[in-house]
Amino acid sequence: MCCLGRFGGITQFSKLFLFKSVPSFFLHYILSVLSDLALESNPSDHARASTIFLSKSQTDVHDKRKSNHINHISHVSPGPLSKKYSSCSTIFIDDSTVSQPNLKSTIKCVTLAIYYHIKNRDSDRSLDIFDEKLHPLSREPVPDDYSRIDPEHKLIYRFVRTLFSAAQLTAECAIVTLVYLERLLTYAELDICPSNWKRIVLGAILLASKVWDDQAVWNVDYCQILKDITVEDMNEMERQFLELLQFNINVPASVYAKYYFDLRQLADDNNLSFPLEPLNNQRAQKLEAISRLCEDKYKELSRAAMRRSLSADNLIGIRRSNAVLS
Repeated sequence: MCCLGRFGGITQFSKLFLFKSVPSFFLHYILSVLSDLALESNPSDHARASTIFLSKSQTDVHDKRKSNHINHISHVSPGPLSKKYSSCSTIFIDDSTVSQPNLKSTIKCVTLAIYYHIKNRDSDRSLDIFDEKLHPLSREPVPDDYSRIDPEHKLIYRFVRTLFSAAQLTAECAIVTLVYLERLLTYAELDICPSNWKRIVLGAILLASKVWDDQAVWNVDYCQILKDITVEDMNEMERQFLELLQFNINVPASVYAKYYFDLRQLADDNNLSFPLEPLNNQRAQKLEAISRLCEDKYKELSRAAMRRSLSADNLIGIRRSNAVLS
């Protein structure tokens, strides 16, 4: 029997067998199941799939923990503890939530995720539209070894922070940027590497700002931030970015939440703690007000849903029991 190449997880022989020997209605079901399996393996589309950046960071995290363990055994002091812990008298909380993440901490985490993508990449697959040598972002000459030296986390952070500060983008936009970046790498089968990371990140930020923020930043505005780039180049990069995403710019709430909590896990693994402050009366009142607002909104939605149910079924005398939320 000859060896046939695989395509989409199924050999060509198997596909021919399915088309010739399986009824059409059952074949449609099989193909839909295979499509769902492919979707579930993509973290930017499905909440149950693990994020790529977190898995790429685990090797380094494991090495750090091993080094700390060796230092502990050797009685080498790791330095003063910077993490704050709550006690019976003091509770420390941060101001970052899923709906309102802390901007500075979120940008640090997102750029750290990009750093691990570059450092632990599998290959150097790229496209010309993202190559900084072919499409430079500034008039300064690109070094000959630009494609061989991995950027440090500080360099990536400064690049992204400059764009977010100048364009006044939100922390939520940074999370969506990372979602689009991983979706691009998965859909187009690319690697983010030293030669293309700036343009890939720029394209993801450009798209995320238009999709997420109410007051989108235009391409010409980015040309004011990056003085030497042209509007035509920005337009072409945006067009190809969308085509590579297959125009799938939807980010489900479950996927967004997964990326947020995985970024917090990444921060915890790398000692990038979110700013913690003691819980005082003013902050407690603020949290209570936010909680009351969410509770009132939930009650309004419940009453609206009940009214629609009554009008549809013409039922009377329905008694509602208190729900227990866990």
